[in-house]
Amino acid sequence: MQPPNQPQQPYPGGPVEGNPYAAAPTGTPYGEQPPAAPTGNPYGQQPPAGAPTGNPFAGQPGQPGPDQQGQPGPFGGGTPFTPAPPAPPARNNLAVGVLVALGAAIVAGILYGVLLGSIEREFGYAAVGVGFLVGFAAGKLGGANPVVIAASAVFSVGGVYFGQLIGYAMVMADVAHVPFSEVFFDHFDAVTSIWKEEADFMRYLFLALGAIAAVGGVKKAS
Repeated sequence: MQPPNQPQQPYPGGPVEGNPYAAAPTGTPYGEQPPAAPTGNPYGQQPPAGAPTGNPFAGQPGQPGPDQQGQPGPFGGGTPFTPAPPAPPARNNLAVGVLVALGAAIVAGILYGVLLGSIEREFGYAAVGVGFLVGFAAGKLGGANPVVIAASAVFSVGGVYFGQLIGYAMVMADVAHVPFSEVFFDHFDAVTSIWKEEADFMRYLFLALGAIAAVGGVKKAS
């Protein structure tokens, strides 16, 4: 048996050296643990969503950054896009208009001459058609330039005259029973002489109508 009133050993966490208010030893298994050291995990201890990161413009939808001020957004806003000025129209090419007038006069003159030689008759509507075709083609590509207008009028007169000579040559070849090429190329002087002998006021009027129609064709196309 142990004798009564024998001093007991202090239990862990009890008073130390007679001080009842002394702090418990730090070796207790339930004492405060030191904070965990960083482990290198990039996802550990992340700041909560929405916390400021130092950039006053970060995380705010619709707010441009410091280097994006004044830049237009993908769906509008900012400075509008300025389109490039349109290229000058190609029909203002003077040289092309004059060349087209010459080519149209040759083609229309041939058609006019074939028509006259086939019906052996001349009428003013065909001359007007020649002039209008020449002027319209030239005005479509050359514009309403005064040079193009003058060239169209002159070439239309030449086209009507050229067509009348073709018509005369066709009639003469039919009467003489010879090829058209022989009359037109081998006896071209005879064809022009007959044209001059039979030329009257209506013949020159048709030439003038062709020139007037050419001017109207240029203005119509422009």
